[in-house]
Amino acid sequence: MKKRLCATGAVLGVLTTAAALPPAAAASPYPGGHPSPTRHVLPLGPADLPETRTTTTLQPGVTLTRIERGNADDPALHWTVEVSIPGGETSPDPDAPPTALKDRASAEELAAELRRDGFEARVEEVKTPRTADYEGGTLGRRVRVGTFDSQAAATAERTRLRAAGHTGSAVYTGWDGETTDRGPWHVDLLTVDPRRFRGTLDASYGPDLEQRETTSALSASAAATAAVNAGFFVLDPKAGAPGDPAGVGVYDGRLLSEPVAGRPGLVLHDDARRTEITRLTWQGSVTTRGSSLPLDGINRVPGLIRNCGGGGGDAPTSLPLHDVTCTDPDELVAFTPDYGGRTPGGEGVEAVLDAHDRVVQLRSPRGGTIPPGGSTVQASGDRVADLTATAHTGDRLRVSTPLLDARGRRITPSPRTHIVNAGPELVRDGRIHVTPATDGMVRPDDPSWYYGWVHKRNPRTLAGVDAAGRTVLVTADGRGTGSLGLSIGESAEVARSLGLRDAVNLDGGGSTTMVAEGAVLNSPSDATGERPVGDALLILPHRDGT
Repeated sequence: MKKRLCATGAVLGVLTTAAALPPAAAASPYPGGHPSPTRHVLPLGPADLPETRTTTTLQPGVTLTRIERGNADDPALHWTVEVSIPGGETSPDPDAPPTALKDRASAEELAAELRRDGFEARVEEVKTPRTADYEGGTLGRRVRVGTFDSQAAATAERTRLRAAGHTGSAVYTGWDGETTDRGPWHVDLLTVDPRRFRGTLDASYGPDLEQRETTSALSASAAATAAVNAGFFVLDPKAGAPGDPAGVGVYDGRLLSEPVAGRPGLVLHDDARRTEITRLTWQGSVTTRGSSLPLDGINRVPGLIRNCGGGGGDAPTSLPLHDVTCTDPDELVAFTPDYGGRTPGGEGVEAVLDAHDRVVQLRSPRGGTIPPGGSTVQASGDRVADLTATAHTGDRLRVSTPLLDARGRRITPSPRTHIVNAGPELVRDGRIHVTPATDGMVRPDDPSWYYGWVHKRNPRTLAGVDAAGRTVLVTADGRGTGSLGLSIGESAEVARSLGLRDAVNLDGGGSTTMVAEGAVLNSPSDATGERPVGDALLILPHRDGT
């Protein structure tokens, strides 16, 4: 049934409701012709689960589809207490997963101790699926106590555990990712069809890079029709400037945050055509008087490299390592006015450039304002001597920040191009292609992190493009009993079932947010409500409002 809600103004609302789709296993999304984002049921839980979809046209070429799948009363699911060292209670990052897994001997020893203390403890083996670049297998053993009908009862048992000297967290077994779970799941998707779209597909970081704003605030400030949160960003002040992208950031064709070496970026264009997922690197430099110095970063606190993947000298690694802040005391970092009102302060020296790239000041310690239209270059540690030997007042200092693809070829984004950081990949060329190892999400010495971030279900934000060239933005609620969330593997399966030819994971957890027509549609999982983020993807109406 179709009901025309509105035929004038910036929004053309057409509502299509499917009371229930026939239960079916997920089939190949390419049986012939162009795949439809609503062609197949979601590959979550048993095939006989009920599923409903409601599709609304928000503006010409833009639809919103809301999917509800599964049952709200799965008797197999319950609350329990996972005995571990919590990772999120004292951390400024509420997404930090707990240290939950142990080797078999340690787990059995802990379970025996708990039983002696009067608790009903059990040991469970955790196995994780193979991916494109990780063999999977047994991650470790977890120790759990009790089976409860409510979170309150599990929390009370956790309190009793703590009184006995143990630590743990109340968890819902529906978040474990078992294929037999019956849900429910709540998934929303925005589909932008470039053949009919006359608006603008944009990426925004707000007034400046170093501050965070909610997705709904970014959407409202741009008068967007719809929006989702985008890339990973710095959250902890100890890891840099909160809000700063933790990876590549290209806005209106300008590289304002350097890539995490080789990790994927979601490439978008204003007209919603040619959306793609590309692995990126860069090679920055500062040149004057015939000499050149290599740059380490753009618009970030020197010495702190969130998600790692920087240059040589970074510790503990120069490879991508997700949710880890690598360090390097000796860095050269360029700043543009997009960073914020003042550049970061600290020991070292800072070359201040005017709008013509001439050095107007060498200030030490570093930190201060940037001239209108100008920029700065900060040096720390051993790089101070390099910069002071190269840059002198009155010199012209040329800052170059070329973006490179995986083959080392230079990429020159147009002013209508935007790139946000992402990872891991989920779908490549229509096939499941999940890359946690390549993108720094496998830690051999810390399987609990993989268990919490990749293996278990969480809120997720995904993006990709289908065979018809349509850009699709997806959010899945999680961390509740009303919507279980998705593991990274399930995210890939869902993306493929929606017909995506290529898909990638964006920032999720408490960051996952979708906004349409001024309202937050999903249920952000942070206890404080919608989380301020680093940047967002915006769908804007046509300039003349039609």
